[in-house]
Amino acid sequence: MAESYRFTWQGGTGEIVEKKSRFIATVAPVKSEEEAQSFIEHIRKQYWDARHSCTAFTIGSRHQLTRCSDDGEPAGTAGRPMLDVLLGENIHDTCAVVTRYFGGTLLGTGGLVRAYSGALREALNHAVILEKQKGVRLEIRSDYADLGRIQYLIGQNQISILSSSYTDSVFLETLVPEDRFDSFYASITEGTAGKAGLTKGSFAWYALQDGKVILFDKEGEE
Repeated sequence: MAESYRFTWQGGTGEIVEKKSRFIATVAPVKSEEEAQSFIEHIRKQYWDARHSCTAFTIGSRHQLTRCSDDGEPAGTAGRPMLDVLLGENIHDTCAVVTRYFGGTLLGTGGLVRAYSGALREALNHAVILEKQKGVRLEIRSDYADLGRIQYLIGQNQISILSSSYTDSVFLETLVPEDRFDSFYASITEGTAGKAGLTKGSFAWYALQDGKVILFDKEGEE
């Protein structure tokens, strides 16, 4: 699995109009080809009277599975440009459907590419895209004399706190990005003159949404 990657956490919808043709784009998170096909069929039933429902999806931390369809539009004018948007934005585990209601005017190859790409970008603007990354749990135990310094270092390094306990001493369970673990560990050791008790815990995949930690299991599932 890649060390970090962007993915759709919550889907979204966007719409544009080109020469009276409506392009309605819908994106959703998916974890398998079966989920993607199920989502595609759901959107096609929702817009059953539309002329085209073009699709693209990418699954896997390294885009291991990608598919796209022009659904009757000229070859290469819809599905592939949509897939290129997902790949270009480096968004994983996502399925997109762009539904077209024909307005009576032909757009030409370039016009179709711009319309399908533009509609998808509009939908992505209304979706919630997060970054999944690998972290390491670090337990910190200290007395109250060092708490201020530890809190300062946590804030300075933007480290997430998973849990805390304040009794006769302080206990903090933090989640540190893997690539910054050694430097943060060293800063706590130096900042407390080695008095803080530090215990390295397990690895964890996580994402941040509005400062809230979303934890995933070892396969990257929530």
